[in-house]
Amino acid sequence: MTISRIFRPALLLFALAFTSMDLLADSKDDFNPVQTGTNSLNIAPDARGASMGDLGAATDPDANSQYWNSSKYAFAYSQGAVSLNYTPWLRKLVNDIFLADLAGYWKLGSGDNQAVSASLRYFSLGEVTTNSPGDTQVAQTLNPYEMSFDVGYSRKLSEKFSMGVVFRYIYSDLGFSDSYAGDQSAGASAFAADISGYYTTYPIIGRNECQWSWGWNISNIGTKISYNHGDNPAFLPTNLRLGTTFMFPLADYHNLALSVDANKLLVPTRPRLKDFQEDGKTDLDAQRDYNEALENWENMSPITGIFKSFTDAPGGFSEELKEITWSLGAEYSYNQQFFLRAGYFYENAMKGNRQYFGVGAGFALNVLRLDASYMLATAQTSPLDQTLRFTLTFDMDGLKEIFGRR
Repeated sequence: MTISRIFRPALLLFALAFTSMDLLADSKDDFNPVQTGTNSLNIAPDARGASMGDLGAATDPDANSQYWNSSKYAFAYSQGAVSLNYTPWLRKLVNDIFLADLAGYWKLGSGDNQAVSASLRYFSLGEVTTNSPGDTQVAQTLNPYEMSFDVGYSRKLSEKFSMGVVFRYIYSDLGFSDSYAGDQSAGASAFAADISGYYTTYPIIGRNECQWSWGWNISNIGTKISYNHGDNPAFLPTNLRLGTTFMFPLADYHNLALSVDANKLLVPTRPRLKDFQEDGKTDLDAQRDYNEALENWENMSPITGIFKSFTDAPGGFSEELKEITWSLGAEYSYNQQFFLRAGYFYENAMKGNRQYFGVGAGFALNVLRLDASYMLATAQTSPLDQTLRFTLTFDMDGLKEIFGRR
C-alpha cells in the first residue's frame, strides 16, 4: 500500500475510524458517528465474546474478562488462567492487519474472594510505504500500531456481588513524520482506568437451579490521546457496558445461556457545520458559531465529555438512543467441555452501521481450551465480513494437576 505524504491525514482517519468503515447510511447528511482515537480498544479480543455478538458483561468469568468486566474474576472457578488471542482484521481488504491479545488472572488468598489480572493488546496496522511529493525515488516504510497494557484487581464484596478496577497505559504510533522539517514524530500515549461490577444469583425454577447474572463496566476513563505533538487531541473510547445473562439446564450436563449487552460511548459528539446552518442565519454567523462549538469540543475535558455525551446529540434524545449498540447471544455447553455459540451485533446506520452475526465453537480439556469464531456481516460490502478469531486458554488448575501427579 503506497501513499504520498500529502495524504498523511487519510492514514490518520483510517486508524481512528476503521471500526466503522461501512459508512453507507440511508442519508449521508444524517451519518454522524461518535469520533474517538485508538479505536482498536473497541475490538473484541477473544473468540468466545465475539461469537456471541461481541458481549461479555455478565457471562461466566474466563481468562479474557479483563476486556469485558474485570470484576468477574473474583467469581472465577479456577485458581488462574492465561489466554492468547489472535484476530486477522479487515482481511477482505488487506492481509497484514491484526490484533494480538494476551490476558490472564490469578486468585489471591485462601478465601477465594479476590484476584489480580493483566492484559496486553497489540494492534498492527500493517506496512505502509510513503513517498514525498514530487520525489518518487525516496520512500519510507512505516509500521503503524497501537498497543495497551493494563493491570486489574477484583474483589467480592458479598457472596453475590463483586467489583473491579483496571489501570491502563495506551500507546499509539501512526508513524507520521515530516522530512522537510526534519521532524520524526513520536507516538501518542494516554492513561485510563476501568471500574466494573458483577452480581450473580442462583434462582430455583421448577426443580432446576439456574444462574442469573448482571454486569456493568465503564472502561477507558482517562486522558485524551494527543497526536502531532499535542495539536490534535482525541477522546479515548470511554464506554459504558451493561449486560445480563440467564443460564438454565436443558438436561444433565447440557446448559444454555442467553445474554444481552448494551453499549454507549461516553464521548461528546463532534460539532458539524450543517447543524449551525439554520434558516435566517448567514453563512458567516453559522461559520462563527460552528468554530466556537468546535473549539469548545476540542478543549473539553474527558470527564466533562462523559456527562456531556448524554445530552449533546444534534437530534436530541432520539439520536442519543441511536448511539446505543446492542448484542444478543447464546452459548450451549455440554459438560463444560464442548461449546456452541451464536449472536448478533447491531449498530444504527446513522452511527456506524456495523451489523453482523457471530458464530463459534470451543473445546475444553483439563489444561487448555480452544475457541474460534466467525463473523458474518449483513452487508455484503462490509470489510468486517468473514472475520476470524482464535483463542487458546491454559488453565492453571489443570497444569497443577499434571505436575502434581509427577
